[in-house]
Amino acid sequence: MKESATLAVAAKARALKAQGIPVIDLGAGEPDFDTPAFIRDAAAAAIEAGATRYTNTEGILPLREAIAADANRVQVQGVPVTPAEVVVSNGSKQSLYNAVVCCFGPGDDVLIPIPSWTSYFEMVELARANAVPVLGDAANSLKVTADMLEAAATPATKGLMLNSPSNPTGAVYSRDELAAILALASAKGWWVIADEIYMRIAYEERAQSVLEIAPSRDNLIVINGVAKAYAMTGWRIGWSIAPVAVSKAMTNFQGHTTSNAAAVSQHAALAAIAQHERANVEVEAMVAAFRKRRDAVVAALSAFPSVQYVHPAGAFYIYVNVEGFRGAADPGAAFAAAVLEEYQVAIVPGSAFGTPNWIRASYATTASIAVEGLTRIATCLTA
Repeated sequence: MKESATLAVAAKARALKAQGIPVIDLGAGEPDFDTPAFIRDAAAAAIEAGATRYTNTEGILPLREAIAADANRVQVQGVPVTPAEVVVSNGSKQSLYNAVVCCFGPGDDVLIPIPSWTSYFEMVELARANAVPVLGDAANSLKVTADMLEAAATPATKGLMLNSPSNPTGAVYSRDELAAILALASAKGWWVIADEIYMRIAYEERAQSVLEIAPSRDNLIVINGVAKAYAMTGWRIGWSIAPVAVSKAMTNFQGHTTSNAAAVSQHAALAAIAQHERANVEVEAMVAAFRKRRDAVVAALSAFPSVQYVHPAGAFYIYVNVEGFRGAADPGAAFAAAVLEEYQVAIVPGSAFGTPNWIRASYATTASIAVEGLTRIATCLTA
């Protein structure tokens, strides 16, 4: 097992700050906003009402009903999503792991478009399956196509991981791109594990869920949570929407590992999802702030025309090409070390995401800090 690179960077940045070194931390994938007040109030009320005991492993019924209702606002399959298809977990990371363990095993190949979130590979390996990286097209925001996935497939391929908007690139798959990938997976009988945790954070156009494109949910496992869009990272609530048989398997697996998610956190998530219109006001305000920061860092990089990066259409990351940096064998790792030591900026090397020629910087901070950090990054790269 490898240490999580993103968590390692955050820990190193905290350690340097504790020593009095003024580090700009652009490594963390965490919104810097407070959880909206009405959600915090709901949690406090739930505690006073006695929400301090075990719940069903799969989560409280009102929360699963709210998640199903939210999914039914977009799903096009004609058969409503039911609470029986929903399993609430301790964060979307656990939901992803539940899905991988329950669907894949020894001898199975799982296609993972890269760059991808660092934990996908470890999860697949923990399931004793084979992670098969599929490098995205640099000319198309490092996204993969259905043709690229088909070319990488083998007779042992059993599924793929899909993430849009993307961590680490911020790229957003179009409806046509998703439709082609979903059609291929359906024809091949592959599972599609769709990580949609950044779904609400998109700028040019609304990011689309696989639920509003796929003609069937028979091979879909959709993962989401409250962490990113609702600024609720520490509450640790995620969920999956999957065929009933898969959801039962994930419930059983979770019952032998962590059991239910924290009761009070489930009630907080219930407020976020059930109070749809109220939450939208808060989410839209946060996304608007992220977009201003995105625009600010892109504008700052315009002063360095030689610096190449993926256009960040969603999430809150910018992925920068550092290929050839100081002749290093792992340019991203060398750059991450240099920019931290010489310019006091913490970022994540691209090797953590399967692409060592790149680095990821997060602008989930104030605009001024993000601009200063990206300016230092570009200065280091072009020095």
